[in-house]
Amino acid sequence: MPIAPYDKYCQMLDNAYKNKFAYPAINVTSEITANAALKAFADLNSDGIIQVSTGGGKFASGLAVGDMVEGAISIAEHVHRVAKHYKINVALHTDHCPPKNVDDFMIPLIEESERRVANGELPLFQSHMLDASGLPIEENMDLSVPVFERMAKIGQIIEVEAGVVGGEEDGAAGSEDTPDDKLYTTPEDMVYVYKRLGEVKNGRYMFAATFGNVHGAYKPGVVKLDPSILRKGQEAIKKEFGNDAYFWLVFHGGSGSEKEKIEETLNYGVIKMNVDTDTQYAFSRAVADHMFKNYDDVMKIDGEVGDKKKGYDPRVWLKKGEQAMAERVKEAIVDLHAEGKSLG
Repeated sequence: MPIAPYDKYCQMLDNAYKNKFAYPAINVTSEITANAALKAFADLNSDGIIQVSTGGGKFASGLAVGDMVEGAISIAEHVHRVAKHYKINVALHTDHCPPKNVDDFMIPLIEESERRVANGELPLFQSHMLDASGLPIEENMDLSVPVFERMAKIGQIIEVEAGVVGGEEDGAAGSEDTPDDKLYTTPEDMVYVYKRLGEVKNGRYMFAATFGNVHGAYKPGVVKLDPSILRKGQEAIKKEFGNDAYFWLVFHGGSGSEKEKIEETLNYGVIKMNVDTDTQYAFSRAVADHMFKNYDDVMKIDGEVGDKKKGYDPRVWLKKGEQAMAERVKEAIVDLHAEGKSLG
């Protein structure tokens, strides 16, 4: 079916919040990796989110172009076309746009969506993340709110972050030497975010509160995940704004997370978990396996010609990468209890 319009996207996120499950948000860098995510969603009858970072967009546009906006548009247009062949709902999202790239990445994509909406079409992307978590909370919201107001007018959801996710994600996140106290969002910050974003008329948003998250593979002893921070934040906004107040929360640094910690976050309002590192590995591992097992077919050695059909035709080993990535996405779907929960 077509990409989820605004009302359907909101229904998806409300459904996850109410029923304590989350959607896997899969970072992609190409048509092939996007296809892997779509296949996994469809195979397990799960709705899902496909997302593109600045680095992913730059890669997708090719070595000669290297334009993050053109690449992101290219992936999104591909997903818009092929999603119509599936029976699940899919939303498109951009991940971790830092303040330095708001004007040359996020705004051009919003402008493209404004153009599409003016022509009676859906926005190109259904949501965007503005990651100003490295700024003081007041500056973070001062930057995010005006962009959110613009997005809300065309039916887009914003994602913001307060606190810093450790590790690195296309150069847009924190670093491995981030002080521990910056890896945990305070209840006071969560109350402030709720107040500021609540000023946007008819706007819906997602909030990535941090509770010790680290991008990439976790190193033992680097940081301790504390999902209770999410519970305390939800309790704080209810105390301040009433029992109807709640966040749609996002779990960053999801790859490598302990399953019991994932389970716990679902009870506190996490409705989206980003997955990237594990799917990258799954794709690359399958390709490496093919190369090692079919070395003589891939390589032209000692005057031989190899074997195009079984060896070096990129379609042969890229299919294996796509299938392996799809299987890893399925694992995430099961871990997040999204299997069989498509709204159709």
